[in-house]
Amino acid sequence: MITGASSAVAAPVPASAQAGLPPGLTEAIIDTTVERTRRAFDVPGIAIGIVHDGKIVFTRGYGRRAEDKASPAVDARTLFAIGSNSKEFTTTALSVLVDEGKLRWDDRVIDHLPEFRVSDPWITRDFRISDLLTHHSGMGLGAGDLMLFSHSTFTRKEVLAALPSMPFTAPFRTTYAYNNLLYVVAGSVIERVSGQSWERFLQSRLIDAAGLPACQSTPPTREEADVATGQGEGGPLPVREGLRLPAVAPAGGVWCSADGVSRWAQIYLNGGVTPEGKTIFSRARRDEVWAPHALLPLPDTAEATKTHFRAYGYGWFIEDFYGQRRVWHTGTINGMVSYVNFLPELGTAIVVLTNHDDHNATYSIATTLSSYVVKGGSDDWIGHWKKEEDAKKAANAEQASVRGPGSPARPFHQLSSDEQRDYLGAYRDDWRGDIFVTRRGGDLRLTFSKADGLAGTLSALPHDLFVARWDNRAQDGEDDCYVQFERDVEGKITGMKMQLLGSDFSFDAQDLHPRKISDHS
Repeated sequence: MITGASSAVAAPVPASAQAGLPPGLTEAIIDTTVERTRRAFDVPGIAIGIVHDGKIVFTRGYGRRAEDKASPAVDARTLFAIGSNSKEFTTTALSVLVDEGKLRWDDRVIDHLPEFRVSDPWITRDFRISDLLTHHSGMGLGAGDLMLFSHSTFTRKEVLAALPSMPFTAPFRTTYAYNNLLYVVAGSVIERVSGQSWERFLQSRLIDAAGLPACQSTPPTREEADVATGQGEGGPLPVREGLRLPAVAPAGGVWCSADGVSRWAQIYLNGGVTPEGKTIFSRARRDEVWAPHALLPLPDTAEATKTHFRAYGYGWFIEDFYGQRRVWHTGTINGMVSYVNFLPELGTAIVVLTNHDDHNATYSIATTLSSYVVKGGSDDWIGHWKKEEDAKKAANAEQASVRGPGSPARPFHQLSSDEQRDYLGAYRDDWRGDIFVTRRGGDLRLTFSKADGLAGTLSALPHDLFVARWDNRAQDGEDDCYVQFERDVEGKITGMKMQLLGSDFSFDAQDLHPRKISDHS
């Protein structure tokens, strides 16, 4: 059971929250769990939705829409970026096309996208639609994410063209490694087969057709007021006329509210049919995307939650949880984290949306509330993940202060102007494109092409090793990375390799190997 929690004052209860909560849950438990989580992890705002027995029985907002303490309150219609929970929208869009007979899960990708190529010709020929969805392609963890995130301006067409240069780190269909890039390809398949953009198809055939309130396939604009702002994010929203559609959208581009995602979950629990009886996708397709298609390692919490298996379907994780089937997914983007969680055998879904760039808060809420539904009580999951987070922060701080770059054991040193000149120039990576080392004042600077704002200062360590410290500390600080320059036998700089200092797999610097293509001072 949760201990040490205090009662919370929440927003007025909407009509959808008056009755019918799953056995084991009460409004007081939900409020206390959410408010204790907000305090433990310093989360500005949270929106919750609960579906049970075919009805949306609870939606409520907590806290504020932004880090600014004067920002308005979150409500059930506040738009959040739901990140990788967009993947199930993409797999559901494919499901609609399967229902219509326009494609099959085992179709070859090249039969719909003839220009599709990966680095191995045999794999190219045998790559199936289903292989885009299960994270078992053989590409490494987060492969190609630098074309999708970190201020990227890549188009989907450019992403597709760069695929042949992506390295494979494991045999085809053998090893799980989470991948966003191939969901962008899946989005391109939808566009080619349907003749519509991914955004238009999702909006018309799923979001609008299903009647999802406060939900959209494109980012919010200045014309929309009830919008959350993620941790480290800020600035004015774009105007609708100047909105640029990012390449990442099929992997993480949907914005939705607690009301919207709750209705989405309601329809999923009902086998693809709306409460009014309209079929959006078939129960057969729902069962296929919820079926285990690729086995995964067990989580660290497996013993505590009596979890004996974990697998990935098409855009969903599947596991057992205290003896019950559990289907779920998380999403992280734009400084926000979401969690959509089903207990199908109990007819229950739990939706958690936050504007905090940390999965521990969403895990705490979803696991706690799910535990109450399944067994009428819960271990202290908030304390569990808080302890884990604090220990990780302490270890990282000690590492940085004692042995990290810039510490007394590994101090930075100042290069002369002549020494800096060796590194100046343009570098080219086969899939990410051009990267530049320039000089500003007395500093070396690293900038990326096709990225609005990804730039930083290079601080020198011995042996041609540097640390790139990005300018935007709120958005990019956790993505600081080592840059190791390489020389030929004559001592001339020929290229560089990079390695992330932190643990954000989406800054896949390790896959870059830019070669120097020009010198300039």
